[in-house]
Amino acid sequence: MGLNVPGTEGYEAEAERLLSEYEQFSFEDIHQPVLHFIPEVPNKVLDIGAGTGRDAAYLAGQGRPVIAVEPTNALRRGAALLHPSSLITWVDDSLPELTRVLQLDEQFDLILLSAVWMHLDAGQRLRAMPKIASLLNSAGVLILSLRHGPVPAGRVMFAVSVAETLRLANAEQLKSVYQGHANSRQDLNQRKGVTWTQMGFEKG
Repeated sequence: MGLNVPGTEGYEAEAERLLSEYEQFSFEDIHQPVLHFIPEVPNKVLDIGAGTGRDAAYLAGQGRPVIAVEPTNALRRGAALLHPSSLITWVDDSLPELTRVLQLDEQFDLILLSAVWMHLDAGQRLRAMPKIASLLNSAGVLILSLRHGPVPAGRVMFAVSVAETLRLANAEQLKSVYQGHANSRQDLNQRKGVTWTQMGFEKG
C-alpha cells in the first residue's frame, strides 16, 4: 500500500535516515505534556502513522498491546526490525480510510497520531475524524499533533489549525482536554521556524 498513499511522498526514499533521526528523541521527550492523559495499563493502543516504531515500542514496553499503522513499506519493515515485540502488531494501512484497521473490529483506549494530521488535506481530515472517533472506546483518549511551518522539499503537507481540529473533534463528541504549543526539537526545523501544537481529547 505504501508507495500509493498520498501524503507519504518522500518517506520511502528517506526511510534509512529517518529510522536513525527519529529515534534520537524519546517518547517522553515528545509527549511529556500529555503523559498524564495516557490511560493506565493494561489497555489497547492504536498508533496511526507509527513511523520508526519509537512510540509503539515505548507503549508496548509498558505492557500495552499496540496496533502500529504505517503505510510506508520501508519504514514499517525497518521499524519492526528495530523494535521487535510480541505486543506490537504492524498493519499496512492509512488515513483517511483505515480500511484494514476497521476490519479488526476493535476499539482502543488510546489513539496516537504523532506528526500525521498535516499529511491529510481538508477533505481527508473531514473523512478521517469520524473513523478515528469510532475506534475509541467510551473512555478513550486521542492524542494528536499539528505541524506549523514550511514544507520540506519532496514532502506533501497541508496547513492545519487548532480551530478546525477542535471543530472536527467536537462534531464527534470528542472533548478537548489539552492544547500545548512548542518549537520543533529538530535543529533544521527550528531554524526554519517549524512549531507544533499537541492536542488531547477524551471521548464523552
